[in-house]
Amino acid sequence: MDIVAALVRTSFLVDAVYTESAREYGITQQQGQLLCVLMPRAYAMGELSTTLRLAKSSLSGLVDRTERLGLVRREPDPRDTRGVLVGLTADGDRLARQFYDETCRRIAELPAGLAGGDRETLAGLLARVVLGNEVPVVFPAGAGKDPAGAGKE
Repeated sequence: MDIVAALVRTSFLVDAVYTESAREYGITQQQGQLLCVLMPRAYAMGELSTTLRLAKSSLSGLVDRTERLGLVRREPDPRDTRGVLVGLTADGDRLARQFYDETCRRIAELPAGLAGGDRETLAGLLARVVLGNEVPVVFPAGAGKDPAGAGKE
C-alpha cells in the first residue's frame, strides 16, 4: 500500500472509531471535537472557527446545538466587549472527559498488532506529519490511559 492510500484509509479508520464513540455518548462527531477542544479552556468564536476549521456560520450552528444539550455555554469575553467565549458546562466537562478517555482507549487499540517500538516509531512519524502541517489541537495529547504510549505527542 502506498502512503496516500495508507493515510486516507487510516483517516477513515480513526474517523469511524471517533464517530462510533460519539454516537454512544449521544453526540455527533463534530460535537465531540468541540467538547475535546474546550476541555482545557474556553475559546472565542474566532479561535474556535480557526481551530475546528469551520466557517463561522457552521460553527454557530454547532455551538447552538451543543448549547441546547446543556454541554456548552456562551459568556462575555473579558478581553473584548463585543466578543463571546464558549466554554464547557459542568455536564459538558464531565461528558467531554468520559468521551475523551473512551475514545483514547478505542484508538489506542487500533495498532494492537504492533510491538512497542513500532508503536513509538509510528507515533513519532505521525507527530511529524501533524506538526509539519500545523494541525490545530482538536484532541489534546497526554491524557490517554494507554500504557503502551498512545496519547503522547
